[in-house]
Amino acid sequence: MNALKIFSGTANRPLAEAIAAHLDTTLGDVTITRFPDDEMLVKINEDVRGRDIFIVQPTCRPQNDNLMELLLCIDAACRASAERITAVIPYYGYARQDRKDEGRVPISAKLVANMLEAAGASRVLTVHLHAHQIQGFFDIPVDHLLPEPVFTEYYRGLDLKDLTVVSPDVGNVKMARVYAEHLDGDLAIIDKERVGGGEVRAAALIGTVDGRNVLMVDDMITSGGTIRQAVNLVKARGARDIYVAATHPVLCGDAVRRLKESPIKEVTVTDTIPLAPEAAALENLKQLSLAPLLGKAIKRIHKHESVSELFLPKTASEA
Repeated sequence: MNALKIFSGTANRPLAEAIAAHLDTTLGDVTITRFPDDEMLVKINEDVRGRDIFIVQPTCRPQNDNLMELLLCIDAACRASAERITAVIPYYGYARQDRKDEGRVPISAKLVANMLEAAGASRVLTVHLHAHQIQGFFDIPVDHLLPEPVFTEYYRGLDLKDLTVVSPDVGNVKMARVYAEHLDGDLAIIDKERVGGGEVRAAALIGTVDGRNVLMVDDMITSGGTIRQAVNLVKARGARDIYVAATHPVLCGDAVRRLKESPIKEVTVTDTIPLAPEAAALENLKQLSLAPLLGKAIKRIHKHESVSELFLPKTASEA
């Protein structure tokens, strides 16, 4: 493990520190400053020649600054003759634009992939992509971690009875089914209809939630519109306690207000990105750390071991 070095950008240093602590090491020394005209300056302050480098940097808000910072860190390590550079991106920004769904628009997720490769990244380690097919945008290895092991362990500890796992949209069904299988619950699906650029409508519920506890799972909470509509629908259909689990707490716009006004018992998120200051107003918000999961993945990548067994949680009989 002496050849392994972990560096952090400024986007989520607490997560990087927790990952380093899990691996019984410290973060590498890097200075990230700005020129008077606000251009970034990155300098790695220690020898990385021949080392296996991991750079932890989610591309969350401010997305453009954090993405540019990651690219400069990769370039600096590459030009300093690092043996291998893994971009650890807990939250992959611009992931929503993963296809050309109308004329004259970019495929931003592919452009970001090209930029990471051009900067010198040897591989990517990321968490819960908005669209899993983004892995195919890269010509370098991509390790795509899912948060089920962490969420499943937490909700098993709550010992929820009569549980129904609800997918807030049709595209999320596969993940919701995994949760239902591992938590011994039923599955329900919400048919979501988009009625505007920032508005959605929960059109129909497939499945039964009457008199049951509900766990609603999604990859992120952005504006909170989808979750609010879905929660109100299952509550109107007779659900008891409603829990919401989302990997990335983007929480922009009126998200906090919408969550506060919704009949949710608890909102559980991870630390892929830092919580916005206004999130402190959510008394029912709980944040779980993915540092141990990311630390295990980094160790396995460094030792050229399989990462696939970290993708899915164990069944109840195996836990």
